[in-house]
Amino acid sequence: MKETAKEAARQRKIYMILIIILIIVLTVLGGGYYFMMQTKAASQKTSGKNSDDQSRTSQTSGSDTLEYKGGTYRYNDHLSNYLFLGIDTRNSVDTYQTQEDAGQADAIFVVSMDRATEEIKVLFIPRDSMTEIEVFNPSGKSLGESTDHINIQYAFGDGKQKSCELMKIAVSNLLDGLPIQGYCSMNMDGIPVITDFVGGVQITVPDNSLEDTYPEFKEGAVVNITGENAEKFVRYRDTDKTQSALVRQERQKTYLQALIQKAQEKAGEDAGFVADLYDSIKSYTVTNMGNDVFAKLLTASGNGITDTETVPGEGKQGKNFDEYQVDKDALSDLIISMFYEKIQ
Repeated sequence: MKETAKEAARQRKIYMILIIILIIVLTVLGGGYYFMMQTKAASQKTSGKNSDDQSRTSQTSGSDTLEYKGGTYRYNDHLSNYLFLGIDTRNSVDTYQTQEDAGQADAIFVVSMDRATEEIKVLFIPRDSMTEIEVFNPSGKSLGESTDHINIQYAFGDGKQKSCELMKIAVSNLLDGLPIQGYCSMNMDGIPVITDFVGGVQITVPDNSLEDTYPEFKEGAVVNITGENAEKFVRYRDTDKTQSALVRQERQKTYLQALIQKAQEKAGEDAGFVADLYDSIKSYTVTNMGNDVFAKLLTASGNGITDTETVPGEGKQGKNFDEYQVDKDALSDLIISMFYEKIQ
């Protein structure tokens, strides 16, 4: 009986670490398939909506409730919200010191866990979302707030905790003050490390988005993905084309599916494999989330992800770069539906 209990505990630990790794991989890939599909869904939901003076939330003075479109709502205080970030830098995070080292957040999403129902929801935030961020000079002095791409907020930190804290504030502000209890970020060097650690993966190229630049990735070709070519396959995009970040999503889904399958096979063969895999990428991650948090995420993950959404808006060509113009009215609707409970 004791041996059975020990084995069950060992398996829980293995699966917990596997959940951590898969969440981080999804992060650094830029949200993958969920982002692509939810962007389409968000566009359909928000099309034809008009601005409404009542569409922004209004907190009732001295109360934990708010009035919204004729109803009264209370924040669901059973929720714990965690921010995940994929960063476009390299090398061990221990070497980072200044803004020059920090990089930008290539992928941004919030994982919301309901501790009462043990359900998980995910909210994706397009990296080019235009919002208020705090700007700092190179010596770290605040220059006030400016409307800019949310992903560059990370660049005004140190590439470690400060950058994550700045993103936590910017994301919370974008989401009408949503509480965020923790964060986890990972940089690009984690991709080849993970790929090589599982021994590489074999994929069938899903589309022709890479063929002109890399002929070996012709649509339908069966290719071995290793640490040497993994980043090329999952991250390359033609920056001269508007909204090109969305084009690579199908390749990322293909890679992630193959990686999960290979990792599961390896974990079945070697009980210590997943823990060793996690250890191999720790140098490229920054987090303030303890093992207890990931253990709770593990439990909740058994029920699957009950809802995946994207901050509603529209991608447009800006003066110099792509911009994602957030639909603030539709975003308020979404925040209410995901994080609040109607009480009357």
